[in-house]
Amino acid sequence: MTGSLEKILPEATLVRLTQYLRALHELEAQGHQQTSSGVLAQEAGVNPAILRKDLSLLGSYGTRGVGYVVTELAEHISKAMGLSRKWRVAIIGAGNLGRALSGYGGFRNRGFEVVALLDAAPEVIGSTVGELKVSDIAELDAVIESTQANIAVLSVPGPAAQELCNKVIGCGVRSILSFAPIALQVPEGVNLRKVDLATELQILAYHAQNLG
Repeated sequence: MTGSLEKILPEATLVRLTQYLRALHELEAQGHQQTSSGVLAQEAGVNPAILRKDLSLLGSYGTRGVGYVVTELAEHISKAMGLSRKWRVAIIGAGNLGRALSGYGGFRNRGFEVVALLDAAPEVIGSTVGELKVSDIAELDAVIESTQANIAVLSVPGPAAQELCNKVIGCGVRSILSFAPIALQVPEGVNLRKVDLATELQILAYHAQNLG
């Protein structure tokens, strides 16, 4: 059975909150101290009414005539989404995708630190990718314990994904992001997210052909 932690906020709202947070960080970088729902909605690419409804679920309505304080709202959203915690990421699979993910600077900027990169291939184990040394997947337990990783990213072929997913869960990790092109089975209490790039491209192709 595929399990996930019960969400208090609707899934669509969670997705939009990440867009609001990105927009707020951009506004902050541009020197803006305050913003209106209209400006923030435009920056995030959503309807202002939807934005106000989403933020009301967090108990944040802003101030009439003033709007939102950028830094305070960003902190409020981050706290609501659990981003005020330290999230330490272990990437399973040091192929092209795993290496690219390990070097993605956006993780650290958004509160995620990649602390481990693991693989099973003898020719890859021990090599260095950025600041990380590729560890042997056979030492997964020890690596998870020493790095205190609490999120795992699976960037491995489909046939190997379920077994590795089981091993990660056995190490106590309860949050998993999978790029494997199969449906993984996890027990209750494990939060699993799946990214299927091929599916996204197929959906994009469908929309593209209907553009005329």
